[in-house]
This record gives sequence, structure tokens and C-alpha cells, in this order.
Amino acid sequence: MSDKVKGPASYFPSIEAKYGQPIEHWKEIIRQHRDKKHMEIVAVLKPVHGLGHGHANALVAHELAAWKAEG
Repeated sequence: MSDKVKGPASYFPSIEAKYGQPIEHWKEIIRQHRDKKHMEIVAVLKPVHGLGHGHANALVAHELAAWKAEG
């Protein structure tokens, strides 16, 4: 059985290495924009916080999926 991380979370190690912040830091920023849609949150992370599109998209997708799972 493979323990390899798949999906948006597979980007987390490179996000932490590139931007020097733990994933929880980015999740907290995303939570501050919970009233916005997916691409609106991505649009905040890119220019305001300097994340690349793929990294911002992965973080938002992961957090939105968690919110959906919460109900």
C-alpha cells in the first residue's frame, strides 16, 4: 500500500519550502475569506501574498474540500 500523498495536499511540502510558512498559515488566511468563491480566494493569495497560481489553487481546493466535509 502506498503512503504517497495525492491531490492538493501533494503540493504542501513545496509550498512550505518556497514561501517559508507552514500550511496552517495559509489555511488561516483562506479562512478569513470564507465568504468568497474559490477563484476569488485564489485571487487574494496570488497578488497579495505572492503565491503562484498552482500553489494558491491547491491550498484553496484543499481547504474548501475540508469545509464541505464538515457539512
